[in-house]
Amino acid sequence: MHVLLLKEPKDEFGPDPYITALATHGHKATLIPVLSFKFVSLNTLADKVFQPEKHGGLIFTSPRAVEAVKMCLEAEDRREEWNRSVKDKWKTKSIYVVGKATAALVRNLGLDPVGEDTGTADVLSRVIIEREDRNIRPLFFPCGSIKREVLPTALRDNGKLPLETLTVYQTAEHPDLEKNLKNFFEEQGSPGSVAFFSPSGVKFCLDVIRRLSGDQLTQIKFAAIGTTTGDAMAAEGLCVSCTAEKPTAEHLAAVIAKVLQ
Repeated sequence: MHVLLLKEPKDEFGPDPYITALATHGHKATLIPVLSFKFVSLNTLADKVFQPEKHGGLIFTSPRAVEAVKMCLEAEDRREEWNRSVKDKWKTKSIYVVGKATAALVRNLGLDPVGEDTGTADVLSRVIIEREDRNIRPLFFPCGSIKREVLPTALRDNGKLPLETLTVYQTAEHPDLEKNLKNFFEEQGSPGSVAFFSPSGVKFCLDVIRRLSGDQLTQIKFAAIGTTTGDAMAAEGLCVSCTAEKPTAEHLAAVIAKVLQ
């Protein structure tokens, strides 16, 4: 059974883990990138990253935010300064993350992440509130332009924790999205399952998929990488067939395989 994955391929060499995981269940998968990203405010980000004494910790809820920090280290050859002193100062503070992909990138920076198994910003916010003192310096949260307000609201209203946010990347629809979806449906027909990976993916893809699938729409099993994405799908009137217990390739492949039996 063919599965359509609405996400960009992983950046490293080798097969995407979602394709590999679905293959172990006997399903072929195709990736179609949904989003495009533009990094912004990198000079401001660099200033903050290289002044850890002004912040109580770091929060990353997406791989792109970590990539923005990596770009700051590579600009003007500041990696040596990072390795010599700045990294160790950050290691005395908590570095919070959502998801294994984000955690892996944080480890590549030489930092030790907390919260990779939380799965959602909502759960991570509860972890942060439990761990942090209200008198800390502001936690620094580099984020995207269309972030949800769940985490900032929880930290400020429920935890009374100081928080400083900075938009470091802007998210837009991938320029080839509609063309790639049309080509997929023309070549493969309606897939057995379609997996969404973000509320943005739902926003940018759903109308096109409805149009291309026609009366086959009700035959498709729609999967969500997590509850936030699942809620966005349900809000659009889509029947969510399954949601991954955790946002990993293995968990998503397992629930898709179950509904496709």
